[in-house]
Amino acid sequence: MSASDVAKRYFAALSAHDLDAAVACWVPGGVDRFVGQQELIAPDGVRGYFASLYAAFPDLRLEVLETTTGRGRVAVRWRARGIFAGPGMFQGLAPNGARVEFEGCDVVTVAGEKIEHSDAYVDSGEIARQLGFLPATGSPAEARLASLANARTKIVSRIHARVPERIADGVWIVRGGFPMKTMNVYLLEDEGGVTVFDAGISDMSAAVVAAGARMGGIRRVVLGHADADHRGVAPALRAPVYCHPAERSAAESDSSFRHYFDLAKLAPHGRVLLGRLLPIWDGGRVAIAGTVDEGDEIAGFRVVALPGHAPGLIGLYRDSDRLALVSDCFYTLDPQSGIKGSARVPHPAFNLDTEQARDSIRKLAAMEPAVVWSGHADPVTGDVRAELERAAAAH
Repeated sequence: MSASDVAKRYFAALSAHDLDAAVACWVPGGVDRFVGQQELIAPDGVRGYFASLYAAFPDLRLEVLETTTGRGRVAVRWRARGIFAGPGMFQGLAPNGARVEFEGCDVVTVAGEKIEHSDAYVDSGEIARQLGFLPATGSPAEARLASLANARTKIVSRIHARVPERIADGVWIVRGGFPMKTMNVYLLEDEGGVTVFDAGISDMSAAVVAAGARMGGIRRVVLGHADADHRGVAPALRAPVYCHPAERSAAESDSSFRHYFDLAKLAPHGRVLLGRLLPIWDGGRVAIAGTVDEGDEIAGFRVVALPGHAPGLIGLYRDSDRLALVSDCFYTLDPQSGIKGSARVPHPAFNLDTEQARDSIRKLAAMEPAVVWSGHADPVTGDVRAELERAAAAH
């Protein structure tokens, strides 16, 4: 029996609601994959799915429109017709008597006169429209739905910048965080794409993904450190992630809190606010592809170790224009109020070693950068060395 005959026999059984004959067409353990939706394992998964489908559409019929065969695979274009009469549910929806007619395509792999795999392509949006759960194409209801979606996009864009801001040659920033956009994620031009440095909060994921796509694609992500508000978008970027060796365990941890955090050092309102926000900001554990350390080169910058706030905190420094991107080496805002100001030592509630953090600020100052951007808020410009030295000395 040819592969085409096997596929036609299978669809004839489905149209006749003959589940015994349908599952007999499958190799045990075969996979029926509804692309973008679910996978069924034969025979029980296939039997259960179609039994449920027939309970929702008792008159369902499948008509094979066309088949194309090559190398043991058959593309079957089909049409389905039926009425959502019940009594069974369909994907959690109660029967409403709607009549549906739609087309799809299965790519069926046959071995030894049995189906071992099928990829089914179905327009679920069209089915939802025919069932009345989405508005019809071109209808006023669809226009209203689009307006609501666009309104939501505008609100999100006000919270998280959709268009990156160029801050130096080959360097852009995406700002996020409600309400003041004080979370910074950096995009560095890198061989036709970008490297992401510092990974912000999870709510910024869509903005960073979109910015990276417009700029040639995200090649890799480098964490300034692994705090929850600096690894947040990394899991969503689908790119290899790197960090300092001392940050690896924290990056790969499920916890949003570092073992040395001491929220008791915050004011009462700060303990409540930041204790709740950190898990919300966090995108979860990150799979680390490799590590970077002092002196390594990344997209025209060199890595600088700046420990203290976190054990493996790093910055990036570019000699050509003395630009530094330094994550949380220092703050330019109060984390409890969001009020911006001059450079300061990170809050001791979140530091591994505050005195070491001061030494790292002094190390950065001695490099005499022209502009320094941290992980939050605005850059330090002007007499950068003097401002950083003041920050390191302040108590």
